[in-house]
Amino acid sequence: MNNYTAPARIRRHFHSSFTLALMLTATLCSAKSPVDYVNPMIGTDAHGHVFPGATVPFGMVQLSPDTRDNTWDGSSGYHYSDTSILGFSHNHLTGTGCPDLGNILVMPTVGDLKLTPGANPGEGYRARFFHGDETARPGYYQVFLPDYNVKVELTATARAGFHRYTFPATTAGHIIVDLQHGIGNKVVESQLTIEDKKTVSGFRKSNGWGGDKVFFFVMEFSRPFDSSGVAQGDKDVTGQQTTGIETKGHFDFKTKAGEQILIRVGLSTVSVEGARNNLHVEISDWDFDAVVAAARKQWNSALSAMTVEAKDNNLKETFYSSLYHTLMAPTILNDVDGQFRGPDEKVHTAKGYNYYTELSLWDTFRAEQPLLTLIQPQRVDDIINTMLDHYTIFGQGTLPVWTEGGKENWCMIGNHAIPVITEAYTKGFRNWNAEAAFDAMISSTEKNREQLDSYRKLGYVPVQNNAQTVSKTLEYAYDDSCIARFAKLLGKTELAEKYAAHSQNWQNVFDPSTGFMRGKNADGSWLTPFDDNATDSINFNEYTEANAWQFNFFVLHNVPALIGKLGGDEKFISRLDEMFDTQKQIPNLKMIPDVTGVIGMYSQGNEPDHHVAYLYNYAGQPWKTQTRVRQIANLLYNNTPAGICGNDDCGQTSAWFVFSALGFYPVDPASGIYILGSPLVDQVTINLDAKFAKGHSFTVVAKNNSAANPYIQSATLNGKVITRSWISHAEITAGGKLVLTMGPQPNKTFGAAAADRPPKI
Repeated sequence: MNNYTAPARIRRHFHSSFTLALMLTATLCSAKSPVDYVNPMIGTDAHGHVFPGATVPFGMVQLSPDTRDNTWDGSSGYHYSDTSILGFSHNHLTGTGCPDLGNILVMPTVGDLKLTPGANPGEGYRARFFHGDETARPGYYQVFLPDYNVKVELTATARAGFHRYTFPATTAGHIIVDLQHGIGNKVVESQLTIEDKKTVSGFRKSNGWGGDKVFFFVMEFSRPFDSSGVAQGDKDVTGQQTTGIETKGHFDFKTKAGEQILIRVGLSTVSVEGARNNLHVEISDWDFDAVVAAARKQWNSALSAMTVEAKDNNLKETFYSSLYHTLMAPTILNDVDGQFRGPDEKVHTAKGYNYYTELSLWDTFRAEQPLLTLIQPQRVDDIINTMLDHYTIFGQGTLPVWTEGGKENWCMIGNHAIPVITEAYTKGFRNWNAEAAFDAMISSTEKNREQLDSYRKLGYVPVQNNAQTVSKTLEYAYDDSCIARFAKLLGKTELAEKYAAHSQNWQNVFDPSTGFMRGKNADGSWLTPFDDNATDSINFNEYTEANAWQFNFFVLHNVPALIGKLGGDEKFISRLDEMFDTQKQIPNLKMIPDVTGVIGMYSQGNEPDHHVAYLYNYAGQPWKTQTRVRQIANLLYNNTPAGICGNDDCGQTSAWFVFSALGFYPVDPASGIYILGSPLVDQVTINLDAKFAKGHSFTVVAKNNSAANPYIQSATLNGKVITRSWISHAEITAGGKLVLTMGPQPNKTFGAAAADRPPKI
């Protein structure tokens, strides 16, 4: 026995050092990283349509609970209002207005074996859950299932999911695999094979949004199951393999109290072996916590593209959760070896880049894609190469419109791959074939789809049943403006002039007698009767998910000309004010569920209006933009489950908030110009990627910022006074500092002069 006692001085020194170390540790532990401000539950209630489960930035796998398998508000498979869980499937859409995916559902149970979910807990394997027993963090999801006394934990890599189930003591533990289950789709064929006592593989082919899609999987258990079976419907079949449309499997365990069964699952659109390779490359062992930590690290790295300072932690949670949602789509489709199943249902290889899907371009060209040029520039060229490969592989002479699960679903109008490509080239992203891209643009815009032949012949899309004529005319005109700009950059002067002329076709649906964009018949007469308040919800003759107000300002490429058509600055501003301030109601609002987040006739919950609050700058009254941006952000975004006012649409609705929090927004994305608003946060630094930017960082400082001080009093850019109400992408990527001094009253001279208004590019 050692009786040595340290001298008091040494003991005191040790005690002081130990205390200091504890204090330092506590300080470090209390300092939050960007990832700590993210709440994946935001947007899971109301009409946000996001999922709370585990994924990594732009990952193929989204391992998340399914609380329902259909309905518009069940597009992601989860809705906060639900009280029971069907199971945990491996891919999900984020924020879309249509349901799909939900492939390879897994569910742990205890007790009598049940192979169908049932309509209510107790009738099948479906189980109750409570939000108080639920945790969601970036890359990690956990829930307790009281019906089975099982704790569920989920994490993910880009192409694989990882489950950890903690069981009670039981002789009747089961893990159900249900290949019949899907979200808003039907099984065409599925197969499940028990390879050995720890390994299961198969595929699920379904017909849903966009047509047939197939996902292969390999599933490995951390220990051998005690018994197992394959089934069709609720009945076992003989053998170790079954193929059909009601394919199920059950893997049975006798467990001790607290015993953990882990499952790792690889996914692929190519083959079982592709899924196996993805799994073994990305999850090589059984260290669940290490995968959680790696996912957290990936998220923190991606979120750290922006460093935000704000006095209100609720605002920081809303900001970083919005930023999180912008980093979930598009998603990688190719395996680790580059192989993917293309829109032609054949296997192809992406060489030197990642091939992406979930390109919701009608939504994301507005702000989501522009945001990626700042915070994820390394992905921009890959997304453009994906579009060009899609054009070639698909073989229908068109760039992608809306690709989902690797397939073209033709959803929405226009062809907004065109502005995304033009924007990328304008901003210096050129690691792709520009000539091939231009040829694809011309082919896409000259093909006979969505009445393009009539548009070319008449200069507008004439009224036809379900033609959405006004919206299409306006969006084709914007796409034409982007072709014109791209042609000019490539030195194609004649084509630039041709499409610049086409870009003015929006004027052909402007009715000066009403001041609205209206539907026109083929003979040039206006469609009657006309109601500017009502959504075109029956025949969709004129507008897409909107009324006349919500599409009246969609002339992104030539706002000054629109101002002229509406009678000049004051009348234009009066019309904008009326849109927000009118006490009139949209009479048939419930017939278009997408039209949400309504202020007057303005709808923040759907994309056509996302630029509108920023248009006051073009008429010399940016202080009104500052008013409206604060109004929209404060009323319609927060850090609760209902904190997204409408479909997040693959990150677009969240991207609006991110840009608005920074203090600027890309009204015309292809121009490379950002319109100043009113910063929501006190300071934000965009940490630039040196491979794509000249500067190291760009900081926006909002001095004296508060709810009571929403108005810009003055501005400096890199120490020099500016009075203009816009900045450029080149100025941001050059690095520097924009300082906006805020105050309680409008400075009506800031940005008012014609020279200080956003330029037409």
